[in-house]
Amino acid sequence: MKKVWIDTDLSVGMKELSKEGYCDVDDGYAVLQLMKSDKVDILGISAIFGNTTIENALALSQFMSKEFADNKIPVYEGSSKALDYTDLATNDAVEAMAAALKQDKVTIMAIGPATNVGILLLKHPELKEQIEQVVLVAGRRKPTDYFEIGNMGNHAKDLNFDLDNDAFRILLESGVKTVLCPFEISKKVWVKQTDLEKLAEGDAANKWISKASEAWLAQWVTMGAAGFNPFDVLASHYIISPEDIISEELYARLELHSDDTVKDTERKAFKQYLLCDDKPSGFPVTYCYDVVEDYQEKLMGSLV
Repeated sequence: MKKVWIDTDLSVGMKELSKEGYCDVDDGYAVLQLMKSDKVDILGISAIFGNTTIENALALSQFMSKEFADNKIPVYEGSSKALDYTDLATNDAVEAMAAALKQDKVTIMAIGPATNVGILLLKHPELKEQIEQVVLVAGRRKPTDYFEIGNMGNHAKDLNFDLDNDAFRILLESGVKTVLCPFEISKKVWVKQTDLEKLAEGDAANKWISKASEAWLAQWVTMGAAGFNPFDVLASHYIISPEDIISEELYARLELHSDDTVKDTERKAFKQYLLCDDKPSGFPVTYCYDVVEDYQEKLMGSLV
């Protein structure tokens, strides 16, 4: 069985902190898919800030371990903010990951900001050879590859990357195998009302994720979509069955460009982009961009 560590900003069912609406639910799908798989051994779950506060992410991680894994998966509190070079403090999650890596080679699924991973690599650089791979949800080919939600013209952030550019830089510079599951692949996968109904017929975990997804689905529908893209589940699926995910070897780098999430009528703004192409001027990554033809059936089968 593949040894896996989950680093996540779980936010299933949580309301947004600074605006109307609900937080992402796809991280719950990713964690649940790994919990249901007989191909992985989950060594631990570490909470990270991101879609919600560290307190919410920690509480949800503890809830999922207790309710759906009989408390057999230990849960640890990670960073509550982006990495700070001037005051690099470790945390319980980082030290627990380090302890696990001293015992086994481990795949890390980092589906929030990569802060905990970045701190781990700076505090324990001798352990990087123990990391089989880090699978993350971030990146794009060009700065004009917009993360569009529905048909309302809104551009979403590449949130995991945007919340901590430096952590991604540290990971790429470390030479650890990095797998990116960006919007390009997740936008080809949809969870719709019929899928929630199918999940609702399953076990307690399925019923919980189905009910918690209703408000999130409704939010996407109001923006002109027929369902929602389960971003993080592409990362978990890659870990379980990489043959279902179509990928290629590219090079990643950070570049500064105009912020596509700020409308032209507003102030001029810039931000870092995580860009991937075949120019050998960056860091090698595995870039996932499509799924096999019967992917939807395989995804639902892995959850139900």
